Amino acid sequence: MIRKASVMKVFPGYHDEYKKRHDQLWPEMELELKNHGAHHYSIFLDERTNNLFAYVEIESEDKWNKMSETEICQKWWAYMKEIMETNPDNSPVSYELKQVFYLD
Repeated sequence: MIRKASVMKVFPGYHDEYKKRHDQLWPEMELELKNHGAHHYSIFLDERTNNLFAYVEIESEDKWNKMSETEICQKWWAYMKEIMETNPDNSPVSYELKQVFYLD
């Protein structure tokens, strides 16, 4: 497994809405994430900074990268764009983090 971590940002005042939307994750989105090799996917919120810390374990970079090309992912991004920082294609502005320590 490949461990990945990234940082995104939710807009102030939308913390509860962000959580609600993920608590009600569309079944077809969950299925597509799993089909693209996602395991142990977690997102944490720093309420002081509005930063979201995402952690996911993936099977392969190629398989994972194809997720963004799916219709359901495009639909999810459009659904989320009003409550978080996004790029022109509606994908979340995301910064990948470099792993500096791991303890198994």
